[in-house]
Amino acid sequence: MIEITICNYLSTKLDCQVLPEKPKRPFGKMVFVERTGGNGKFLRNSTIAIQSYGTTMYEAATLNEEVIREMLFGIVKLDEIVRVDLNQNYNFTDTSTKEYRYQAVFDIKHY
Repeated sequence: MIEITICNYLSTKLDCQVLPEKPKRPFGKMVFVERTGGNGKFLRNSTIAIQSYGTTMYEAATLNEEVIREMLFGIVKLDEIVRVDLNQNYNFTDTSTKEYRYQAVFDIKHY
C-alpha cells in the first residue's frame, strides 16, 4: 500500500508522528496520510492527501513545507516511486475545532 510506504518514509525524515489513520482528536505536531483515489494494475496512479497539523498556524505551515519538499525531492528516490506531482496545497484549518492544519495533495505514479 502506497500510504504505508509514504508513512514509513516521512517518519524517517520528519520530527513528528506520521500516521496512516487520523486519530479521533489530533494533537500537537503530526502528519496524516490518506489515499483519496487512484487506478492502474501494474503502474499505478494514486492521489494522496497529506495533512500537516500544528499547535500554531506557523507550525502547521512549516511542517507542510517540509512534507512538500520531501515528497517532491526525497521520496522519488525510492524504487517503487516513479513520479510525484503537487496537485494542490492550501490552508485546511478546521475553524470549528481550531485545529491548525494544511493539506497538500499529490499525484503519484508508483509500482
